[in-house]
Amino acid sequence: MNEIVRGLRPARTDGADGVVLGHVEAVSGGGARIRLDRQGLALLAGDDDGALAMGGEVGSMLAMSVAGRNVIATVHALDCDGDSVIAHLAFLGEGERDAAGHLSGFRRGVTRFPLPGTPVTGVSTPDMDAIFGAREIPNIEVGTVHPTRSTRAALHVDAMLSKHFALLGSTGTGKSTATALILHRICAMAPHGHIVMIDPHGEYAAAFDAVGASYGVANLAMPYWLMNFEEHCEVLLTTSGAERQTDADILAKCLLAARQRNRAAEGVSRITVDSPIPYVLSDLTTIIQTEMGKLEKASSNAPYLRLKHKIDEIRSDPRYHFMFSGMLVGDSMKSFIKRIFRLPGEDRPISVIDVSGVPSEITSVVVSVLARCVFDYAIWARNTAQHPILLVCEEAHRYVPSDRQQNSGPVRRILERIAKEGRKYGVSLGLVTQRPSDLAEGVLSQCGTIIAMRLNNERDQAFVRAAMPEGARGFLDTIPALRNREAIICGEGVPIPIRVAFDDLAPELRPASHDPLFSELWKRGGNEDALVEQIIGRWRNQGR
Repeated sequence: MNEIVRGLRPARTDGADGVVLGHVEAVSGGGARIRLDRQGLALLAGDDDGALAMGGEVGSMLAMSVAGRNVIATVHALDCDGDSVIAHLAFLGEGERDAAGHLSGFRRGVTRFPLPGTPVTGVSTPDMDAIFGAREIPNIEVGTVHPTRSTRAALHVDAMLSKHFALLGSTGTGKSTATALILHRICAMAPHGHIVMIDPHGEYAAAFDAVGASYGVANLAMPYWLMNFEEHCEVLLTTSGAERQTDADILAKCLLAARQRNRAAEGVSRITVDSPIPYVLSDLTTIIQTEMGKLEKASSNAPYLRLKHKIDEIRSDPRYHFMFSGMLVGDSMKSFIKRIFRLPGEDRPISVIDVSGVPSEITSVVVSVLARCVFDYAIWARNTAQHPILLVCEEAHRYVPSDRQQNSGPVRRILERIAKEGRKYGVSLGLVTQRPSDLAEGVLSQCGTIIAMRLNNERDQAFVRAAMPEGARGFLDTIPALRNREAIICGEGVPIPIRVAFDDLAPELRPASHDPLFSELWKRGGNEDALVEQIIGRWRNQGR
């Protein structure tokens, strides 16, 4: 029996009259059970070319002819029964055969089911190309369909972006390189696109130097007055409970007054505490001081003092100058939006926002402001010349964790809103994470395309299994066994669930995410004194 099981390899088939591998024994609404016969097993065992066709192994595809159509199914389990092998299939879709016997017009879903006794054949290489080709649909090619060497795996760009996507994988599986590959292919296809990427580790700037712009604490120049009231509270309030509510009420009143001082200059007739109207921080502190002076009892001035001291602290801290510098008082909203959203793109459609140098206390606020600007711009641009925007979040579980107590702030709310409503306004969300089980389930469920690389943690595997559609279940058991730079892709972005080996990226296009080689680096020595001095300088200056 072991000889038989080892013989389960792709079978060579030719057109509609493919080699019969076995026959259907039982059928259900979602799949079938087939028995591979001795002749089929012998043919499988004799075929050593895994690049020509697929048939027989777990994750491969088989075909059944039903009423002039060919039903395509994937193998998700194999059992032994005496001298035979039983294969369990999950239906994927169906297509017709043209005059030459080639598969055409493949589509998801099955309208006519096979009957017990129906012959089962392998799927030929031309059939594979017909299933995965879809040349008439805008797509990007990202690799090859496993286990072939020639069938290209394509992602349908419009379907993938309009319904959001998630790229999941444990550390060291090639997740960052796969992300860079997909974005590079999108940039090549759409040189006038608009992509904003949140880079928490500063690893993507070099990868997109030729096709994008990079912004960090040295050149981001994000105006503090772009924050809405909730984001102001996240930065300026240090209390909790009833005290926090008192501080928030005072801040709302004073912030509105500060914005109103500049209302006439900006030509705005109606203003709220959330309106992105420039104001001067010194005006805000002056208003707080004035309001505090109106108090009858000095014992009630604690909330005012807390706010005033926090503002003074932020203004004097050089780590916050990229956002709270006095140079950012002027109305730079137009130039900021044009820079970050790549309007015009000038054949450099991606903005990489490096938040690795941002103080950890306000990183989530910076991401919140960027994400909200993307969404608000799309809302107010509706019914005009739209510019759809793709927002990619690396380490997404930081901003929308499954535990609301970890982060229930504005960044979580805006990303959840984009996940639910973004497609209506032309905002696409790309989530990249190594811990899908730590990601909010409601956000992941909104992702129409899931790209799952190797996941070592059983909890993560179970989470992805629950999020994937039924047709992909046959691939899920292979997730722990995927090699680096391999992935299971399912959902709107692909015709049917597939296992993909990603293409190689040129070294200059890869993110700076390679792991240090301890065995090599620990053999080197010299120049440590100058190196330590340089690192301390960076450390103290909080910049590279």
